[in-house]
Amino acid sequence: MDHVEPAHLVELALRNTPPTDDDAEALRHIERCDRCRDELRMMTRVVTAARSAELEDMPAAPPELVWQRITQGLSRQPAPPRPPPKALGRSAKRKLLAVLALAVLALAVLAGGVARHTLRRRCLMQSRPTAKTPSRRRCRHPGLPPAGQGQASGR
Repeated sequence: MDHVEPAHLVELALRNTPPTDDDAEALRHIERCDRCRDELRMMTRVVTAARSAELEDMPAAPPELVWQRITQGLSRQPAPPRPPPKALGRSAKRKLLAVLALAVLALAVLAGGVARHTLRRRCLMQSRPTAKTPSRRRCRHPGLPPAGQGQASGR
């Protein structure tokens, strides 16, 4: 036999009707099946808790103001649907493409400037004499003047 249907487990937990042959077969399966036995045990606990509930255990009705607001919300006219967005024309596409190209170019220039500044700073740091290297070394990064020449300011 397959597992006992959940609806049949509920009927067994409720015990509202006299047992049938199907119930006997289901109970035999439940004796051997941990899964069905656990589900029946859980449903029986729920039924027992529901039957032992008292009036003070029941939730209180919401205040009248809640029902008024629900009624107001349901009685409002829905907003008209928004029209679909219009497709961009040829000139708008060109403008957008130009703006995007300028943005990419600006980012490339900015990234290049940052990289150049970083390399120049490294060259300056490497060319300073220290206790270990008393003589000055020359910066050999391509595209940059040797340390101490050009615009290197050390900032």
